[in-house]
Amino acid sequence: MKETARLADQLQRSYAGRAWHGPSLRQVLAGVDARRAAAHPVRHTHSIWELVLHVTTWNRAVLRRVEGRNIRVSAAENFPKVTDTGPAAWKQALTSLADAHRALHRAIVRLPDSRLGRKVPGKPHSLYFMLHGLVQHNLYHAGQMALLKKAGRK
Repeated sequence: MKETARLADQLQRSYAGRAWHGPSLRQVLAGVDARRAAAHPVRHTHSIWELVLHVTTWNRAVLRRVEGRNIRVSAAENFPKVTDTGPAAWKQALTSLADAHRALHRAIVRLPDSRLGRKVPGKPHSLYFMLHGLVQHNLYHAGQMALLKKAGRK
């Protein structure tokens, strides 16, 4: 099996499920409505919604870097502000996350293994390191979202 296929599989598991550790992003987000997504049940933390936008930003940033672009993520892009907390905006946030995931997954599937050792433009690390890091990043924030979801049930 190609290493890029393994990476694509791990990315898919982090987003859609069948991960060894437990629930994926999509599994954690199941049943979360706009009100709960926008809530701050734990003081001084990001909301589920803010974390979804953050994860979406990084899936898109990593895609651009896989495509060979030297990009920076600004503070405003890193944790975008939630300005509309209505149900349609929440649905759009989830759709954007799914779209970003699918686009990155397709890019990884098409990526030749020979490119994995190359440095990310403008960074000291390789594509291989970055892609593993993104899977870890997705799961880290899925865990945060799971805790916020549970805290919001009080």
